[in-house]
Amino acid sequence: MRPEIEQLLVIQERDRKIRILNQELTRAPLESAEAEQKRLQSTATLEAAKLHAKDVEVARKKLELEAQSKRDSINKFQTQKFQTKKNEEFQALNNEISRYENDIRDIEDRELESMELAEIAKLTLLAAEDQSKQIKAQVERQLQDIAAKVDVVSQQLAEVQKIRDSLVQSVDEDLLDTYNHLFKNKGEAVVALEHENCAGCHMKVTTQTIVKVKGGREIIHCEQCGRILYLAP
Repeated sequence: MRPEIEQLLVIQERDRKIRILNQELTRAPLESAEAEQKRLQSTATLEAAKLHAKDVEVARKKLELEAQSKRDSINKFQTQKFQTKKNEEFQALNNEISRYENDIRDIEDRELESMELAEIAKLTLLAAEDQSKQIKAQVERQLQDIAAKVDVVSQQLAEVQKIRDSLVQSVDEDLLDTYNHLFKNKGEAVVALEHENCAGCHMKVTTQTIVKVKGGREIIHCEQCGRILYLAP
């Protein structure tokens, strides 16, 4: 194998590592955003539970006030009954009292239903508060882990990049430019010739290319994909 190709293979190994580390750094903000979204969703669920519990309580209070208003009216009618001397008015007041008493019974039935709904809403709110607390703690741990990972990966990246920078110093500039272009656009720049096929594009190469690769006298490219070829051991 030509020394230049051996150099490029070492550089390519570092570039693979750099690519993986960069991918991890790219994923980190996405992972953080995903964790934050979980927290936001949990907060939204909690706020919805609070609002629902408040609405149920407001409805219950409204029924309570409505029932009390009816009772106050009945007391007023009772007073008016004993003040009137007309049978028609007396009977009319009795009818109103009966109607309001029926209304109160209906309201009280609805109050019982409202109290049941309030209890359910209270339990739902407690569960939402507990879940929100757990998710908040979980997200905080995730964000801390992500931040710690970013620090470690950044250090590793700097170290590998430093080694890579030192390795490329001894590589021919034109060859390095070709390599860099191939690695950027093809994913792999230097690949093995395996069973007369390019390991990069998996296409069969010509007999002339095979002979040249085996000869090892020059840098040979796959005529299909342009990658640099070397003979697999």
